[in-house]
Amino acid sequence: MRHPKFCVGRLLAVAVAVAGIAAAALAVQVDTRWKIHDTNRPRPPIITPGTGSTQDQPGKPPSDATVLFGGEDLSKWQTAAGQPAKWKVENGYFEVVAKSGPIQTRDGFGDCQLHVEWAAPDPPRGEDQDRGNSGVYLMGLYEVQVLDSYQNITYADGQASAVYGQYPPLVNASRPPGQWQTYDIVFHGPRFDKDGKLLRPAHVTVLDNGVLVQDNVELTGPTAHKARPPYKAHPERLPLSLQDHDHPIRYRNIWIRELAGPGE
Repeated sequence: MRHPKFCVGRLLAVAVAVAGIAAAALAVQVDTRWKIHDTNRPRPPIITPGTGSTQDQPGKPPSDATVLFGGEDLSKWQTAAGQPAKWKVENGYFEVVAKSGPIQTRDGFGDCQLHVEWAAPDPPRGEDQDRGNSGVYLMGLYEVQVLDSYQNITYADGQASAVYGQYPPLVNASRPPGQWQTYDIVFHGPRFDKDGKLLRPAHVTVLDNGVLVQDNVELTGPTAHKARPPYKAHPERLPLSLQDHDHPIRYRNIWIRELAGPGE
């Protein structure tokens, strides 16, 4: 049996270490250039908040958002080869055209708040992964799964709102096919040093139809099918992409807000 003083010493050492980690985390969040309640501290910009969507009408984005699709055209999107996007646009939404390939934004994005609305075909066809399948790829690498998961059994880390192959959603909040589903995603991309070493892994939070389903989860690297590829250094901003999985998924009301870190 170890001496009580040794055990106490170990406990104190652990406590100090935990306190140090907590202090370091707090330092990242709090900008120490300003005193508490400092009236000279810059105030946040004033924006006009958006409005919620209904099944019949998409909501309005916040005034500081970049609208990626507002119901009219795919001018903000292109193919991976840089050609005009070939997906179909009509009645305020766009629809995947099977075999045409994925589409991606013309601009790159990094840390962001992303709003996406999508609908699976009704009546539904197929089962498991062969039913209303697509995907939202943050930076073209990190997928939040799109799938008709209403009364449709599949593997947990591949259903709607899963971080594909890594994290199942906390709950299944899917609506029936044909109804508009809403993803609100907060994403913080990875960071690498000048030599390509990983400094910070990516984290993502997802609300599916207003319900928290991914709670600031830490990604192990890019998402993939039956694989866990490691991180590889890449720029801090890359295009957002949407997957063509040969299913006529519809999308509408897509907007993004770029996020700055503390003190930026």
